[in-house]
Amino acid sequence: MTARIEHLVTSGTFQLDGGSWEVENNVWLVGDDREVIVIDAAHDAAAIAAAVGTRRLVAIVCTHAHNDHINAAPELAARFGAPVLLHPADTVLWKAVHPEREPDWELVDGELLAVAGTELYVLHTPGHSPGAVCLHAPELEALFSGDTLFQGGPGATGRSYSDFGTIIASIRDRLLTLPAETTVHTGHGSTTSIGAEAPDLDAWVARGH
Repeated sequence: MTARIEHLVTSGTFQLDGGSWEVENNVWLVGDDREVIVIDAAHDAAAIAAAVGTRRLVAIVCTHAHNDHINAAPELAARFGAPVLLHPADTVLWKAVHPEREPDWELVDGELLAVAGTELYVLHTPGHSPGAVCLHAPELEALFSGDTLFQGGPGATGRSYSDFGTIIASIRDRLLTLPAETTVHTGHGSTTSIGAEAPDLDAWVARGH
């Protein structure tokens, strides 16, 4: 059976640098009727567990370690005995949320993850955070961009551990080189495509965000 993409929206708060904001997060599941990967276990472990159902949870992949993307990860991992995967450059952010528990596996640029016969490639795309990653699934013509690329521009870089020039380089060199028809499944908000976003890169640079 071919892997499919499933989508769940959860809500809660994003907290960083002393601020707190109400947010809705996209949780993505990639798999089939037997096994699945969860991308960004946000806010509601019970709701995500219900979406996983009786399938084997292969891994919980964190696109980055801001609290709204990882706050349900330990509970979900405990429910299914699944590993939590995170790029080590985001360890400082992870420890601020979960000081009592470390991720189980360090993501590496170029690493290949497999689920339900489908391959997902890890792309290290720093800028929104030092260890931000995206997952590219060529067979599904899909990119899971976390908070690196959204409909209308790059992720925010106005807070600690972020940098605008770095995220622009990540988007230009790692993401906009993907096929134009690649669907971009974002960490928040609407889905877009590489082809829809690529023409606006210079405008983003000019506006500075």
